[in-house]
Amino acid sequence: MAMERKTRAATETGLYLAILGGIVVAVNVLSHGCGPIRGVYTRFDTTRTERFTLSQGSGRLLGTLKQPIEIEAYITRGLAKLDAFTRDLEDLLKEYERAGGGKFRYRLIEAKTDEQKQAAKEAGLKEAAFGDASATGEDQASIAQGYMGLVFKYGSEKETIPILSPDRSDGLEFWITNKIREVRDKADDIRHRIGIVSNKDELKISEANLVAGGGKGGPSMKSIVEQNFPFYKFEDVDLKDGSTEIDEKLDGLVITQPGKDFSDKELRRIDQFVMKGKSLALFVSAANLKASDPTMKATLTLHGLDKLMTGYGVEMAKEVVMDWNRQRIPITDQSGRVMGAIRAPGLSQPQYFGGIDADQQFLDNSFAGFFRIDELAFPFPSGLTAKADKQPNAKIKVVARTTPGSGVESGDSIDLRPSNDQKPKPPFAQKDIAMVVEGKLKSAMGGGEADGIKIAAESPTDARVLVVSSSHFLANPYARAGNGPDLGPQFAMMGNIGGDEMLQEISRPYAFKYMTNTILAFKNILDWMSGDTDLIASSAKILGEPNLTYSDIQRPNIASATDEAALKAAVEEVKNQRKKTQTNVQWTLTAILPLLFAAYGIARWRMRESARANITLD
Repeated sequence: MAMERKTRAATETGLYLAILGGIVVAVNVLSHGCGPIRGVYTRFDTTRTERFTLSQGSGRLLGTLKQPIEIEAYITRGLAKLDAFTRDLEDLLKEYERAGGGKFRYRLIEAKTDEQKQAAKEAGLKEAAFGDASATGEDQASIAQGYMGLVFKYGSEKETIPILSPDRSDGLEFWITNKIREVRDKADDIRHRIGIVSNKDELKISEANLVAGGGKGGPSMKSIVEQNFPFYKFEDVDLKDGSTEIDEKLDGLVITQPGKDFSDKELRRIDQFVMKGKSLALFVSAANLKASDPTMKATLTLHGLDKLMTGYGVEMAKEVVMDWNRQRIPITDQSGRVMGAIRAPGLSQPQYFGGIDADQQFLDNSFAGFFRIDELAFPFPSGLTAKADKQPNAKIKVVARTTPGSGVESGDSIDLRPSNDQKPKPPFAQKDIAMVVEGKLKSAMGGGEADGIKIAAESPTDARVLVVSSSHFLANPYARAGNGPDLGPQFAMMGNIGGDEMLQEISRPYAFKYMTNTILAFKNILDWMSGDTDLIASSAKILGEPNLTYSDIQRPNIASATDEAALKAAVEEVKNQRKKTQTNVQWTLTAILPLLFAAYGIARWRMRESARANITLD
């Protein structure tokens, strides 16, 4: 009897194991395929940024296609790094294919034959040598020659990504979606026109003011945006003292730091444009600095724009905010090694800190323009105050603040040249330095008709206004001040002549640390202004994966941190709590839970053994 029971138990156990093994085999066959069976591989993405999942915006972009888009992915295999990158690329292309609803087609081409190599070359792809370091750590490496690029075909248009880097794939979706958008806009004649107010002695985004010493041939904000995001076209808008109406076909209007006053008629033209449900972005402050002025002495004036901003619910103070907690720039040698730091008066560097309440957050990266950006530089900001009563039907949101250790400077002349001699001056308080106003806006100029200009009392649809109170947000202030005077085209090839060497040295680490994020933020702001935000979520993926946050971590009292030491202590408190929570999670997953399962198994085994010992035969 006992022998029969053991035989039956063994048979049942074997049957269960066979069924379990069959399920595992079936799942693998269905996932990856086998022979004629095509796999239905699916993966689950648990990252906060959905790093391995196609963004909804990319899917919506595919839904706008009037005809299928075809992707030819030229790849090279044979190295571990290349094979891993190819798998990531194919997984992502499959995600596009699923989201495309038949409008996205792709094929992988390993260019081995002379014909395939010639086709890749003619398409505009670049052949390159790809290396793979030794897995053993020895002084050896493997090299593969070939192609790693994409060809996009849509209608009569064709675009390429000439070469992809197999070293990282986290920004791959951004560049693919970007290129799909580019080829679509060309074929379907979709234009995104952005007006830039001109002839106001303004800070020009077309100037080579991002890196010092570049002369006329250096990069500018305009050239970078137009090269990488060609679906945006910038057009100068000369207000001509309000004599001409702003083209209502523009997606939005941008005002950069002016050097001349705006007349009431010009302000009414801008207001007239916004009241048509349009977008306006102002990158201005009270601080006015002349280009190529190494003294960096600023005068304070709002150039009449305060009438417009206050009318939209954002009041700007005639001051320069000095964020004494966040205004140091590293000094590096030619090899990039940090040699020290210098204080940069008037420079604010708001950061995003996880776990801090929105009303205390320094940089609100939930705003589309700053989406998932962790840090930005705001040179020479002025304090802002929200006036909700001015716009009762709109939402006013603060999207950037200084630290509580901020003072203000006012007067006829303010020294903003970097120097360690500057000393903090109380009183200190946190200052708002960027605001967004969205909704059915009331006219900032009172509506009605005046000076021959008729303005609606309220926008018929939602309008958007962004105020970034930074005079040099779209430029490198130290490059601009460090550059020598413009000596004309005959000296352009000689580069920077007569520039300030100290400012040039400071401009390099500033550009390295901040300008990439600034360029991305500007692109996102243009997306927000035009209402075409498909690239915002995907662009965030090039910034890396943020740290995990835990809801049970007590949030620090940032408002009480009035000096740099207190601020660091508050942030350090969050880090310590995070580390403690991470340690608890680690021990729970690696030790406590397995021990609990083991204890449960042992208890069940002892109970079964005890039951067997008590069995009696009749």
